[in-house]
Amino acid sequence: MKTLWGILSVLFIWALVFPFAAFGAFLLYASNKAFLLPMVAALYLAFGAMLVMARFELYKFKKQFWLGSAALVVISLVFAIPSVYEKTRPVITDGQVDLASYQPHQKGTKAVKLENPASLQLEDNLPVIDGATALYPIYAAFAQAVYPEKEYPPFEGEVMSNRTGQAYTNLINGTADIIFVLGPSKLQLNQAESAGKELKLTPIGKEAFVFFVNEKNRVKSLTEDEIKEIYSGKITNWAEVGGRNDDIRAFQRPENSGSQTALQDFMGLTPIMKPPTEDVMSLMGTIVGEVSDYKNHRNAIGYTFRYYSEQMVKNNKIRLLQVNGVEPTVDTIRSGEYPITNEFYAVTAGSDNPHVEAFIEWILSDEGQEIIEKTGYVPVGE
Repeated sequence: MKTLWGILSVLFIWALVFPFAAFGAFLLYASNKAFLLPMVAALYLAFGAMLVMARFELYKFKKQFWLGSAALVVISLVFAIPSVYEKTRPVITDGQVDLASYQPHQKGTKAVKLENPASLQLEDNLPVIDGATALYPIYAAFAQAVYPEKEYPPFEGEVMSNRTGQAYTNLINGTADIIFVLGPSKLQLNQAESAGKELKLTPIGKEAFVFFVNEKNRVKSLTEDEIKEIYSGKITNWAEVGGRNDDIRAFQRPENSGSQTALQDFMGLTPIMKPPTEDVMSLMGTIVGEVSDYKNHRNAIGYTFRYYSEQMVKNNKIRLLQVNGVEPTVDTIRSGEYPITNEFYAVTAGSDNPHVEAFIEWILSDEGQEIIEKTGYVPVGE
């Protein structure tokens, strides 16, 4: 009877702790840290073993207890370490860019400068500008040439960089006067129409839309059709395009981001397959999936813009693919030889700022186009 009560008391205490362990496990799962669940299970089992040893005074098995607990922890680490590595794998995102290094009028800024003062100089009623991260070096240089010398933080004030989606929102709601972006998505066009705004797109330059892979991927070039078949799900293995026998992980970007809109434009009428997800979790019967940014797996393919990848991110673990056998360079963009190029725009939506039109005219002048070329993009007239 004493033994039975001992067992029941151990089970009772163990059960009391279970809700706390279960709640901790749920929090890890809900916060996309499910890879730590084996560690929680190991600790919970070790706690139960400790209760048994203490309740029945099995101290002579202390060595076995510690060895067993250590074994549980090691086993849990075997399961957890690959996932931890996965979480820390390099990712191509806007967050990797130090925008402050391009901030206008700052000592040592990377924003390019004209040799002589710009012919347009604004002193007040400065148009509020915003735009895509990849284009911040260009419009920061515009502001440096035309706006008065003062502090222009990248995320507030007259010269902001809130990424494409938020920039369109800021333009439509009147927070920004001009944004520098690629063309709008269907949703952004619908948002403008719902707000009674008409978007005016003024082309100011051109850039290559590029696809990239891990540096160890043996595939060097894809045709446009092969890329479309990859992103539509028809080609699923790198061996089909001259690579290793390895499943293709075709990463995508969030809806309404500039690069995702560029992919949709490139794909045209070809449907885009469902993207891989970083984490898929079930919460109250609802499946929630997050579109994953490109992670540098050996079998992955992702996409971005040439200048952004080569000059702003500078990830030497990836390689830009040739398309139809053509490298994405300034020369091949200018000549039209590289087949996937996009115009980028100064976009307005009926601002009442008195300097907007003059500013855009200056951007299209030789001085403004010189800044685009010096930065590393291709001027619109070429």
